[in-house]
Amino acid sequence: MARDKFHSNAREALIKDGWNITDDPLRIPIDGSYLEIDLAGEKVFAAERAGQKIAVEVKSFLNKSFMADFHEAMGQYLDYRSALEDVEPDREVYLAIPESAYEHYMFQGRFIQKRMKEETVCLIVFNAIQKTIVRWIKY
Repeated sequence: MARDKFHSNAREALIKDGWNITDDPLRIPIDGSYLEIDLAGEKVFAAERAGQKIAVEVKSFLNKSFMADFHEAMGQYLDYRSALEDVEPDREVYLAIPESAYEHYMFQGRFIQKRMKEETVCLIVFNAIQKTIVRWIKY
């Protein structure tokens, strides 16, 4: 599996944010085959017995066509979320993108924002240079 250009940057940002990376990649069985999500992590909170579990698909948005990147990212995100509902319904799927992609004028546009809300996308925005999480967004 080819890794995204910012895979290691996102992984390090999650670790700095207190996440334990449990899978790299996370394999989800489907109909005799499998899907691979870039990362899986867990965070245990001191006040809780059960921790939070996430699966993270990393996307750079570096191709010439922003919309092609967006279509690919959304398709993977929705497929991964659907597949996880069957095998790990307590794991939440996130799309991780660099801050530069999030600040892109298309990402802030009405259509992209509408699609993110319609599909209730969970987003991690990270700084690829500092390797830190900038924000967590749930649409």
